[in-house]
Amino acid sequence: MDKKEIRFAVLPSAGFGTRFLPFTKVVPKVLALAYDRPLIHFAVLEALAAKIENIIIVISEGQESIKQYFDSDPQTEKNMRDKGLGIIAEEFKSFREKLNFVYVTQEAQLGLGHAVLSCEQLLVDEPFAVILPDDLLINPQPELIRMINAWRQHQGNYVAVEQISSEDAPNYGVVEIATKQHNESRFKAIKGMVEKPVIGAAPSNLGVIGRYVLMPNIFDAIKVTEPGAVKEIQLTDAINACIENVATYAYLIEGVRHDCGTPHGLLRASIELSSQSK
Repeated sequence: MDKKEIRFAVLPSAGFGTRFLPFTKVVPKVLALAYDRPLIHFAVLEALAAKIENIIIVISEGQESIKQYFDSDPQTEKNMRDKGLGIIAEEFKSFREKLNFVYVTQEAQLGLGHAVLSCEQLLVDEPFAVILPDDLLINPQPELIRMINAWRQHQGNYVAVEQISSEDAPNYGVVEIATKQHNESRFKAIKGMVEKPVIGAAPSNLGVIGRYVLMPNIFDAIKVTEPGAVKEIQLTDAINACIENVATYAYLIEGVRHDCGTPHGLLRASIELSSQSK
């Protein structure tokens, strides 16, 4: 593989958002506001900052409002400018002029690995990024830029991680670092991953979060990955299956991550974003 650019980002957005009921009865979870913008808006901004041109949004049946959100709407942009929201209006203008949006319908909610697999036909021989809108990362320089810069130097699979407590390990995929690495780099080669280990069985204190840069052969691994934790096809299991043949790295994020898959996490993110806007 000789390609040196990541041109595609997959944004899995098909989840039912049961933790946000009754709101998600009519509105997809990724359109929930983190202060002044929907979660998926922040995810697309991150892809744009990383100079990714093609946005693949995985949706489920009935989520047409996600498409409508990114449709060209000059009148709404004018209204935003009139109301002092010129910065956001300019973001929509950039989306329209610089990005190509494609939507893939995930027929059944069978896990993150399955959501990624549903995009295979659009990503033939293409390395790509995955951005989970639920995971809002707050950092002046998007973490994904650093991951892609590292990928350009050493191609392979990359997963973003954060430090976690042993009590939280059952909620994460957890990486096992390859031997002892004494350098201070935030990038570490890994030799294994365990999805949702029981307390006390995690191989490290580094939990996988929602940013990935993946090689195209990940699709072959997903196809033979059996349902794992919570009976879903786990992306981390597929990445783990590739480790013998594909260099795999963990990137310890510098910024703050908010788990916006819960109402409390979304509230905390909104409070932090509000404080930064003053």
